[in-house]
Amino acid sequence: MGERNSRTKAIILSLRESGENNRLVTAISPDLGIFNALLYGGPKSRLRSFVQTFNSGEAYLYTDSVRKSIKLSDFDLKSSHPSIRENLYKSWAASLACEIVLKTRCAGDSESAFVLLSALLDGIDAVDEREARLGMLRFLWRYLGLLGVQPESRQCVSCGVSLLSSEMSASYIESHNGFMCRDCIPFSSDRIRQEASLFRTDIHGLTYLAAINELSPGKVRELLLPTESAYALKTLLYHLMERSCGTRLETLESGHGIL
Repeated sequence: MGERNSRTKAIILSLRESGENNRLVTAISPDLGIFNALLYGGPKSRLRSFVQTFNSGEAYLYTDSVRKSIKLSDFDLKSSHPSIRENLYKSWAASLACEIVLKTRCAGDSESAFVLLSALLDGIDAVDEREARLGMLRFLWRYLGLLGVQPESRQCVSCGVSLLSSEMSASYIESHNGFMCRDCIPFSSDRIRQEASLFRTDIHGLTYLAAINELSPGKVRELLLPTESAYALKTLLYHLMERSCGTRLETLESGHGIL
């Protein structure tokens, strides 16, 4: 009684040493959410070689509900994402995504969080660094949607004009959690004008955000984004994500200059 075997899809988020030869595995599953499991075995263990950060597969679990502990008894490896380990940017990007999932506790939707993280890891593993950087922008924007805090990117929060109808530029206004067109900003309060100076976005960036929501993933991957527009979006999305997490993201601080 109180013991059972089960299996679930899982992505390894982090590993910590536990005792002399064991590890505490933190993983995400679409049905269990974030869970911890003990992995027994020394450095030469076959299972230990499969259970590495960012790896995905089928986890076989032994749960003792009396002791309130979970043992990872086996792991059927599906993908090890080799290029993530070989590329510095990809490695830091994957770490950032895992930290976001952990800090937000899957945004209350473990199935959707699992799908987004899995798509990111598979996606950046299959492309070059330039495309991986765009993939990270898409992940951040979609995850903001999962958190329920994604700003409206199609219309000005002040006058309602379409921001995608011409060579329009806009600024993100934090107090309104939306974008304001350049025509409205001069007539706004001092506070809003100050906020507007922090995060400016051009028509390319605004169109890209709208496309992420409205086009299929395959179609969005075909879109190009100028370097300056991508940089402006990255700065904004990092800010929005940290605000949503309610804390500084350690990966952003440690990976400054890489991410």
